[in-house]
Amino acid sequence: MRFELFVALRHLLARRKQVFISLISLISILGIALGVMALVVVIAVMSGFEKELKKKILGNTAHIMVMKYGGAISNYQELTKTINKLTEVEEAAPFILNQAMLTHGRQVSGAGVRGIDQNHDPLRKKLEDMLVDGHYFSGPNNTDPNNAKTAPEIILGSELAKSLGVRPGSSIRLVAPSGSPTPLGLIPRMQRFKVVGTYTSGMYQYDSALTYTTIAAAQKFFALPGQVTGIAVEVTNIYDSGNVAKKIQKELAYPYWARDWISMNRNLFAALKLERVTMFIILALIIMVAAFNIISTLIMVVMEKHKEIAILKTMGLSAFRVMRIFVWEGMIIGFAGTLLGLVGSLVICELLKHYDFITLPGDVYYFETSLPVDLQIFHLTATAGLSLLLAFIATLYPSYRASRLLPAEALRYE
Repeated sequence: MRFELFVALRHLLARRKQVFISLISLISILGIALGVMALVVVIAVMSGFEKELKKKILGNTAHIMVMKYGGAISNYQELTKTINKLTEVEEAAPFILNQAMLTHGRQVSGAGVRGIDQNHDPLRKKLEDMLVDGHYFSGPNNTDPNNAKTAPEIILGSELAKSLGVRPGSSIRLVAPSGSPTPLGLIPRMQRFKVVGTYTSGMYQYDSALTYTTIAAAQKFFALPGQVTGIAVEVTNIYDSGNVAKKIQKELAYPYWARDWISMNRNLFAALKLERVTMFIILALIIMVAAFNIISTLIMVVMEKHKEIAILKTMGLSAFRVMRIFVWEGMIIGFAGTLLGLVGSLVICELLKHYDFITLPGDVYYFETSLPVDLQIFHLTATAGLSLLLAFIATLYPSYRASRLLPAEALRYE
């Protein structure tokens, strides 16, 4: 053990004449521990929130959406084949997305109606996994929109089903936003659908306002024979979807355009990133305040140990080595507080993962769930590094003053 570290430990562990200095040292450790704990837990919760939000968004949104300026797509079969040839693409399928009004008895609600290829759409597996009641679409014979005896099938979000008061087996009526021309004028286009299932994505805005039906039923209901709204694309690497979207855009050219899921939610993710950075800065100030306690602690230790410092310098200890003694003292306090804070944050994060201390309202926080936590090694490393850096900076002035102490002045009145 180096001499400077040995002396620093003796200073910290020895019984003091002034209990107040020991109390300040304990407060410094606890202050750093609380700062580290708060910073790690808050960043872990915000990262968990962002991760959960991305998961919920991808549960109901394709990685890339290809659409056409000015209207529906007619030659979607050829476009789908062209997109599927790209090596980065796992699957592509046409879809229809439009708004409609849903009625059941006296209950009325507006919702988005998404018509999908029940066998090849990128979202079909996710939709099957999200089903909480009923079943997925039946075979093509049971969902043929031209079969007058069989109502087309539809799957509702769980919140939407609650507001309409329906369950699998119930019938609802859909009213299209555009009507059918007749000699008497435009008559609203209406059709009866059979509810075969309900799903829960965990994201309130989808569960309360998005329904699924087959693409054939959607084409008939929205009067789009042989046309679709766009093409949904699933890629191998979701975080490379922006580059794949540019590649698709270049391949198809105008009048088609492609947008990836990140650009479609850019403002939301930018806001989350800004909040995370802001909270990091604010909570880092707590650690900085605790570091000031280290300064006051070391200054009082220097005042208490001025005689010992003078004796050490008289015995030949250099000013630099005296300075290192008090740097070690401050770093020991900083290390103890950081370690205590990291352990505390790990305990709190584990408790938040396993127990629902806080439940988020879905209509406010997009999804209804317990507090999400995503603790990463980077969070722990960055926070520990920041804490130790601030502790080191806090030791510089007191240790410098100790190194400049003159033995003759310190021992004059002893």
